[in-house]
Amino acid sequence: MDFPKNRFRRTLLNWYREKGRDFPWRRTRDPYAILVSEFMLQQTQAATVLSYYNKWLRRFPDFATLAHASEASVLHAWQGLGYYARARNLLATAGIVVNRYGGHFPHEIARMRALPGIGRYTANAIATFAFDQSVPIVEANTVRVLTRLFNFQKSIDCTAGREALWKRAAMLVPKRSAGIYNSALTDLGALVCLPRQPKCEICPVKKFCRARNPETLPIKKARPPTRQLLETHALIVRESKILLAQSRARWRGMWILPPLQTRSTTKHAVHISIFPFTNHRIMLAVYRHRVPPKIFSNQKWFEISALENLAMPSPHRRATRHLLTAGRVARPRRQRSSEL
Repeated sequence: MDFPKNRFRRTLLNWYREKGRDFPWRRTRDPYAILVSEFMLQQTQAATVLSYYNKWLRRFPDFATLAHASEASVLHAWQGLGYYARARNLLATAGIVVNRYGGHFPHEIARMRALPGIGRYTANAIATFAFDQSVPIVEANTVRVLTRLFNFQKSIDCTAGREALWKRAAMLVPKRSAGIYNSALTDLGALVCLPRQPKCEICPVKKFCRARNPETLPIKKARPPTRQLLETHALIVRESKILLAQSRARWRGMWILPPLQTRSTTKHAVHISIFPFTNHRIMLAVYRHRVPPKIFSNQKWFEISALENLAMPSPHRRATRHLLTAGRVARPRRQRSSEL
């Protein structure tokens, strides 16, 4: 394809030297630190990741430390970032790196992709940022830049479209300093080539861009409608203790307020909050309950003062903090039978 690759890269890198973002994971070649950043950045904005990244590295500074940590401590350190499968995959990957590779992260992309939670993008990101391999990265920011740069008219949701875009991306990657180039391309998408209102007037590479209507790119399939779900849980307090359940579903291994099976409305709820989850919009409703006659095997009493040390998903932590503030549960009212 007739495209001025060298001039494009030179213009992009000149802009990046002046306008590029400074992140701690860009100041290291340590594959462990870069892996942590890539897992955290999946479906999470960089500004949010910044407040977790350094704390994580202080607590789990290398593969060996993480591999020997408990799942509970890992989930506790991850809480607030959401999508907790990422934390479990990171823990599992650390164990494999220590046990199979002697603590040294593999350089080969095929071996990286065999590790839990590492797909094509993440493997290429580690290869380019940690080992300066000349490979492309295709993620949300670079997808926008590439599809607009080439006026790419195929859907990126289909296999053929994705493969064609990866080939375009590979065509532009330089043989040297590929990590810097990939960072520059990412930042162009994050700072200038925005989803809804791209800043074409200040784009440093606009003379290379072939998009006629950049706002319409990339082309994607229509999203399925957001499902509205109601999840009901119980607040059960006995003196200075609260009953929690260890989740076996979405937040597997984390502690949540005990789920209820029979609530279909929010009437009599003492707490209601709404949070998004992938294609769902979930309403969390909490009801005050008496101490049950039977405690299930996944339930346990905890001192209220110890809650901060538990791994709890953010919606449930916020609910318990709200309900356990002064006076809200000091004198539980007598419930009617219809509320139990």
